[in-house]
Amino acid sequence: MKKISFLILLILFVLTGFSQDKTINVIVFGAHPDDCEADAGGVAYLFTSMGHRVKFVSITNGDKGHPEKGGGDLAKIRRKETIEAAKILGVQEYDVMNNHDGELMPTLENRWEVIRKIREWNADIVIACRPNDYHPDHRYTAILVQDAAYLVTVPNILPDVPPLKKNPLFLYAQDNFQRPNPFQFDITIDISDTYMTKIASMAAHESQHFYWLPWLSGTLDKVPKEKDDRLKWLANKRKLNITPEIKKRMELWYGKERAEKASHVESFEICEYGMRPSEEQIRELFPMISKN
Repeated sequence: MKKISFLILLILFVLTGFSQDKTINVIVFGAHPDDCEADAGGVAYLFTSMGHRVKFVSITNGDKGHPEKGGGDLAKIRRKETIEAAKILGVQEYDVMNNHDGELMPTLENRWEVIRKIREWNADIVIACRPNDYHPDHRYTAILVQDAAYLVTVPNILPDVPPLKKNPLFLYAQDNFQRPNPFQFDITIDISDTYMTKIASMAAHESQHFYWLPWLSGTLDKVPKEKDDRLKWLANKRKLNITPEIKKRMELWYGKERAEKASHVESFEICEYGMRPSEEQIRELFPMISKN
């Protein structure tokens, strides 16, 4: 009888796919289609490659980011680009909210939608930009996500969606803005081996990286024609200088030898409105650190 019971338990174990390794649910918010890839594309690919779940959300539809096209036609182009980028990174879902580019406001309705998406994804980690940024859409995206922190656990807020049992880890993606306060390198992840996959996902947004942004900077004539040349060009433009401060943080998470070898990283600042994790909890939530 005991042997039969053990066999039943073993079968259930296999059928349910139970594992001691918990699936980590990550949701990344960007102001525009292509922001999530730039902020966290490398880390997203590391998570999906390890079997975890990642969702991208663009809070606007990006219908203004082009010198010639606009409106619904541009929004459709940019939506197609998100689908291709998601395939490259293995991102399970990529939502585009119906707010106009350049017109985003931190309304109660938008806050509710952000809360809804975080809850429905059962997020363990939430990533967004910081609120001090040159673009109003970026600033208000940060505010909307900040305002969702804590409220995602409150049952009487948006009661038609079950609240989260615990507050997720809310993170800011790296930027170079200094006022009112510079970015803090709390968590730095080595993406050296996945950097070109991140670049490929960014390149999927052709309307942006090979037209709109070069047009804005007056370098449209410098954009290569061939696909491989474009990838190399974009990779070089987006390369991050690994400063002594970044290297110091890398040493904390990976050790000195790995820190010396790292060529590309993504860094994040912990938002104090969400979970305040210990070093052990950070390593649990970012299992790619412990695998190195």
